[in-house]
Amino acid sequence: MARPKKLIPDYRKHRGSGQAVVTIAGRDHYLGPHGTQVSKNEYDRLIGEWLQNGRQLPGSPESDSTITVAEMVLAYLNHAEAYYRKNGQPTSEVVDVKLSMRPLLELYSRHLVSDFGPIALKAVRQRMVEGGLSRGVTNQRIGRIKRAFKWAVSCELIPETIARALESVDGLKQGRTEARETSPILPVDDKAVDATLPHLPEVVADMVRLQRATGMRPGEVCAIRPCDIDRSGDVWTYTPASHKTQHHGRTRTIAIGPKGQAVLLKYLARDPAMHCFRPVDSEAKRLAELEANRKTPPSCGNRRGTNRKAKPKTVPGKFYTHRSYARAIYRACDRAFPAPKGTAGDDLKAWQKSHRWAPNRLRHSAATEIRQRFGLEAAQVTLGHASAQVTQVYAERDLSKAVEVARAIG
Repeated sequence: MARPKKLIPDYRKHRGSGQAVVTIAGRDHYLGPHGTQVSKNEYDRLIGEWLQNGRQLPGSPESDSTITVAEMVLAYLNHAEAYYRKNGQPTSEVVDVKLSMRPLLELYSRHLVSDFGPIALKAVRQRMVEGGLSRGVTNQRIGRIKRAFKWAVSCELIPETIARALESVDGLKQGRTEARETSPILPVDDKAVDATLPHLPEVVADMVRLQRATGMRPGEVCAIRPCDIDRSGDVWTYTPASHKTQHHGRTRTIAIGPKGQAVLLKYLARDPAMHCFRPVDSEAKRLAELEANRKTPPSCGNRRGTNRKAKPKTVPGKFYTHRSYARAIYRACDRAFPAPKGTAGDDLKAWQKSHRWAPNRLRHSAATEIRQRFGLEAAQVTLGHASAQVTQVYAERDLSKAVEVARAIG
């Protein structure tokens, strides 16, 4: 059995000289007389720099422009997995970073970083475009690659000139590239929501109703707990334990009015630290409904639970994620708006794409209604945006106001 690899190099005594020594990447670093505070401080300094630098020392042979693109990307991925975390778990940015680095590694993994320049970055970008990525996603992923090189400069892994040269590559402009354009995310019609609700599990249907009434993010709906809700006033306030802009030092408070309160009431009689909306509860309700509608007498056939696997691969979770929440809505949309018989392949995908709606569109619907009735500032506060420009992306402009002006003066 192979010996486990030590995570941190040891502080040791060099017998021949009596000096303290630490070996990093096969190279011995003498720290001073063994056992002295000076040598221990030097050890702490070297290990600290080594860890901060992606387990490489600044100025070491591997920390210059002779490293390959693959080596630099590996160091950055290690940094990303440690940096992009929330509540002890990696965020979705880690996945996005890995996807962004994939075409870079496919084309240039064995090339030296010193040979990678703006032309090479444009070649990676073209690879993304040919792969079917939209203009916006392509620009985002190229931005992550630039960020990786900038990080490598800050760790003294590569010269500053390399990252500065890559910054000269501008993003793709609309109408001046062959990259496809995506349609803007529009509010979902309330009629489509109403048609979908009967096909949703009761728990997920209540999540939809709550999100439509409050305009909160899908992740905030999934994370709500009784302990996060202040019910002292006629309008409740929900302060998520974690939210999207938390790392910017911003707070997030969501007001819940009568409609949202009516939805939440039946989910509050539980452990205050337990999530209100839980897949395990939804599955229990589904099985109970099947049992209630059972036509076979209880004395015949399988009893509830007897035909279940002892160790299933997947079990209902204790809380929804934004992905599982969206999947439940997609399945309900497929039942609410079934494709014509015989539809398959690309035609089926096109049908589903045009008839499915994502939970984030409920946020757009709420934002649009708030803006129309109370103005842009009210929509900005409700959605928790720091800038009104961001709110305008969510809250569609009220064309009826322009029509009214044109009718009066035009």
